[in-house]
Amino acid sequence: MSGLLNLDGPVMQFITKIVYSVYLNILWFICCLPIVTIGASTTALYYVSLKIVKNEEGNLTKAFFHSFKENFRQGTAIWLILFGLGAVLGIDGYVLYHMRFENAFWTLLTAVFIVAAVAYGIILLYIFPLLARFSNTTKAMFRNSLMIGMRFLLCTALMAVIYFAMLYVVINVCTPMIIFGEGTCALLCSWLLSNILAQCGEKTEEEAPAEEL
Repeated sequence: MSGLLNLDGPVMQFITKIVYSVYLNILWFICCLPIVTIGASTTALYYVSLKIVKNEEGNLTKAFFHSFKENFRQGTAIWLILFGLGAVLGIDGYVLYHMRFENAFWTLLTAVFIVAAVAYGIILLYIFPLLARFSNTTKAMFRNSLMIGMRFLLCTALMAVIYFAMLYVVINVCTPMIIFGEGTCALLCSWLLSNILAQCGEKTEEEAPAEEL
């Protein structure tokens, strides 16, 4: 029993990480309040979460705001683009749903909408973790998010399940669970993404010398 409660034991390590996720969730929520800062805040959340997974977290608050400031401009630009695209997709989905026609043209439009919505969802899951880990152009961030998400479909599906499960629990089971919210989702997704992002980093380092020639 004493071994389980040891500060370096797996149980206490797990509890510590959950507490970290709650604290990060509070930081994330506060920094999201202006709405336009959601991108920078989410990037900072993943920046720290990815460090926690590798046991390199250090000072959580300092690391969070370091990433928030460093990625503020690009994170905000990416978020505004995603917000605009999401609004367009939302309107398109509404129109398609309320203008159902039993013909090939409507079916084609619906298929295109579904593909676009899935691509949007994949980008939304990956782009902020990528921004937290790598430096690249905004265009490349969007492209790489989609490519990585499609390549690692199992990870993409698991990440989507994590977010949908949290949303379901908060809305239908226990609203106070929102205290775990985005922080816990980011921590779990970071655990899934850690090796994938490491592989991407290794590939980037291998390709860099060739690009310099």
